[in-house]
Amino acid sequence: MSEYSFQNDVSIVICGEAGQGIQTVESILINAVKFGGHHVCSTKEYMSRVRGGENSTQIRVSSKRVCAYLDRIDILIAISKGSIKHLEDKISKNTLIIGDEETLKQVKREGVIKIPFLKTARELGGPIYANVIAAGVISKILNIDKEIFDKCIKSMFERKGPKILEGDLKAGGEGYKIGNNLLKTGLVNVEIDNDPEVKDDLLLGGSEAVGLGCFASGLRFMSSYPMTPASELQVFVARYGEEFDMIFEQSEDEIAAINMGLGASYAGARAMVATSGSGFALMEEGVGLAKINETPIVIYLGQRPGPAVGLPTRTSQEDLNLALYGYGEFPKIIFAPGKLEDAFSLTQIAFNMADKYQVPVFILSDQYFGDIFYNIPSIDSEKIEVEDHIIRTDANYKRYEFTDNGISPRGIPGFGDGVVVVDPHEHDEMGHITEDKNIRTKMVEKRLKKLDSIKQDTIKPELVGSSEYKKLVVAWGSNYGNIVEALENLQDEELAFLYFKQVYPLDETTINYLKQADSTIIFENNVQSQFANLIKLITDFKIDKKVLKYDGRPFSVEEIKDSLKSFSRGDL
Repeated sequence: MSEYSFQNDVSIVICGEAGQGIQTVESILINAVKFGGHHVCSTKEYMSRVRGGENSTQIRVSSKRVCAYLDRIDILIAISKGSIKHLEDKISKNTLIIGDEETLKQVKREGVIKIPFLKTARELGGPIYANVIAAGVISKILNIDKEIFDKCIKSMFERKGPKILEGDLKAGGEGYKIGNNLLKTGLVNVEIDNDPEVKDDLLLGGSEAVGLGCFASGLRFMSSYPMTPASELQVFVARYGEEFDMIFEQSEDEIAAINMGLGASYAGARAMVATSGSGFALMEEGVGLAKINETPIVIYLGQRPGPAVGLPTRTSQEDLNLALYGYGEFPKIIFAPGKLEDAFSLTQIAFNMADKYQVPVFILSDQYFGDIFYNIPSIDSEKIEVEDHIIRTDANYKRYEFTDNGISPRGIPGFGDGVVVVDPHEHDEMGHITEDKNIRTKMVEKRLKKLDSIKQDTIKPELVGSSEYKKLVVAWGSNYGNIVEALENLQDEELAFLYFKQVYPLDETTINYLKQADSTIIFENNVQSQFANLIKLITDFKIDKKVLKYDGRPFSVEEIKDSLKSFSRGDL
């Protein structure tokens, strides 16, 4: 019997300093695991440093589909000296620690395996090979075929030339030898069911799913200034955008980014910007321009803790109010995907809704969701069509014509005989500046009329669990996977989960779900419970209990499970 035996689900954490190739190990392993026929989910936490500090990646390998973060560490691969100190609150007596013999020289505890990672790496050509050796050790422990591992190595390093590729293949081979010797000792054993169909699954990250949704939506122009956690989406779109006949422009700042996007949209292109909270603060004037000009724009807002720079590489749900209110009274739409399929489909819906209603549409994500990777069977790329709401203008065209629903026919310059006039001031139907009090009143009412139509076009919240629930869990966006797994672990038929993927406007069915429950609880990653406050403002329903986390880390499955146990007992 192995001293450390893991069945059906194993949580492996790799920890090291920035610059030691932690992300390289993650990329190799999640692909090797997936192609090896196992379900995989990876999440990461990292410091705002180019080098130094301690970063870690959790890779869950499971016999079933997983898309959630755990506190539990079954196997820790400690690449740096500070790894154990960094993760000490999550390391338990059941954690097996594997690390370099030099790094762990001073560590005195049971369950530590010291391996000559660095010595072996130096013999191969340098310490940089240590991360690939570690990846090889883990892959062997997981019983992944060496041929599959080598294909992943080739896919990652082939472009760097034959010499580097050869070194990395040798490093992986040494890792497999070390892993094989480790298995022979009987100290560790991992048994995960193999599912051949997993090999054909898609392995995606949250940012990638949004990016694919952009391409499927007919995105033609994206302008942004780099800012975590939105940078991952920017890099993805910039890398593959040319293949989809679109342009990515890295602007000099966020003000330029939003105005470039609005210019592209005015010309008829589907346009998007991506930023984070402090970057969006600079965009606010441009968003006001979009509102009064009724120019469609999609805004990807990757949330992180603020105010100001805050915690640049951590996660939060603090920007709901920022997206919701802004300045000036004007409708907007806010989506918040919590699973990869929704990230893809909601992005398509966002572009269609922006064009249809001529309003800003927000996609609220965050560092946790943007950086999560897991396998899914497929994405339905044909479910939503690209809608065209642009008309050919005639000589009598009025850009801001008064209509019953407030939506004026949208023309673009050069498409037809009409002149398309826009102005940042209040304007008349033609688009010319005015201070006439009657026209001003009618224009405000015209723009707000759109909200009535938008409310008829909302996405219903998704109920997970029994429809005969007595206790209801509420959450929005990225907490989806963690709450679903916590509920699966609890197996409480009285508990159900109401997941909101559209947070504004709220679907009219919301109040019915809430009123059915004897008691309600909400999970949010902010200190003020912004979504609970929004629900109260719109429906006058007060959620009973609030579990709020605002330290820059996501809720773990264990935290949610413990809170729900207390909630069910009435202790919370």
